[in-house]
Amino acid sequence: MAASPRRGVRRLRSAFVAFITSQAGGGVVLMAAALIALALANSPLSSAYFGALHLKLGPLDLHHWVNDGLMALFFLLVGLEMKRELTDGQLQAWSARILPGVAALGGIAAPALIYAALNRGDPQALNGWSIPAATDIAFALGVLALVGRRAPASLKIFLTALAIIDDMGAVLIIALFYSDAIWLPALGGAALCLGALIGLNRMRVTRLAPYLVVGAGLWGFTLASGVHATLAGVALAMTIPIRPTIRHVEDAASPCHRLEHILSPWVGYLVVPVFGFANAGLSLAGLSPAAVLAPVPLGVALGLFAGKQVGVFAAVAGAVGLGLAPRPHGASWLQLYGVSVLCGVGFTMSLFIGALAFDDPALVDAAKLGVLTGSILSGLVGWALLRWSGRRV
Repeated sequence: MAASPRRGVRRLRSAFVAFITSQAGGGVVLMAAALIALALANSPLSSAYFGALHLKLGPLDLHHWVNDGLMALFFLLVGLEMKRELTDGQLQAWSARILPGVAALGGIAAPALIYAALNRGDPQALNGWSIPAATDIAFALGVLALVGRRAPASLKIFLTALAIIDDMGAVLIIALFYSDAIWLPALGGAALCLGALIGLNRMRVTRLAPYLVVGAGLWGFTLASGVHATLAGVALAMTIPIRPTIRHVEDAASPCHRLEHILSPWVGYLVVPVFGFANAGLSLAGLSPAAVLAPVPLGVALGLFAGKQVGVFAAVAGAVGLGLAPRPHGASWLQLYGVSVLCGVGFTMSLFIGALAFDDPALVDAAKLGVLTGSILSGLVGWALLRWSGRRV
């Protein structure tokens, strides 16, 4: 008996919902956006693609609206995730922070040292030392989700916590090293907005609208001040209340959780893919092995692929060996090594820092080449290790 059309529609709908709610879904959409950008950048439409990115829309061009505007929403979500994890999530207890914290520090330091060693003779290129220091949480968790039940749940918890702490490090790096000359009047306006947000929090305001309205002003002043505008998203997140203050059924979720729930699909399936589309475009015309082996792309690629796995795994092995923290429950050393390799997928944050680090378009493209190479290698090798090791545990 043939299946009814209605049952077929339900199955398609269920498959679509499962895809949208899966960790792999956001990574797949981001990957597709990046591939489309690469295809356009190497097609007869390349002039139209690059020209559209520099189209002036008000005070900024389209590329800056994406990187400074849309990505503020990404950093707002990152900040909300940080606050939730530190307050009532996986990083609430200090004991739970030790292993991912040590691993994140190792995963930031080793790639930066590799990049710096390869670019020590060029002060301009050296400015990109932090490009390979970040892990792309959407891609990394997406690849881990593709492994399925072969990886224990403790690995996902460990990778999520590591990526959250890694994002904290990236935010701190952007704040300290990639802000322009400061314009004090605008910085004062940003401080007033931040003070107003803190006041709303202290008055136990739980409606999101006042925070978002003042947060928009905070973004505008931050953009004008010379501090990178996306940091306004993190600052706003830190002021959103994390616990409910009105004990009604409809207020069971705190404002932080509500906003994170609203933002998550928009950021995962619109903001980050649009960013990938606007930043992954790289012309491969005339690309030679010598170009791939130049100090900047080689430093980024080796930093991501070699530096991340060495830094993360060595830090984990040291912490467990010294008795500072236990190994994630049910995870083998080979699986932990696979996750360490997977941390080298640095796509979104690495591309973002690369755009901040260099004014020279040639260096930005060189960094893109390194990010793509290192991230692809890390994703494929990490997935293979986790898939193979899961069969043997």
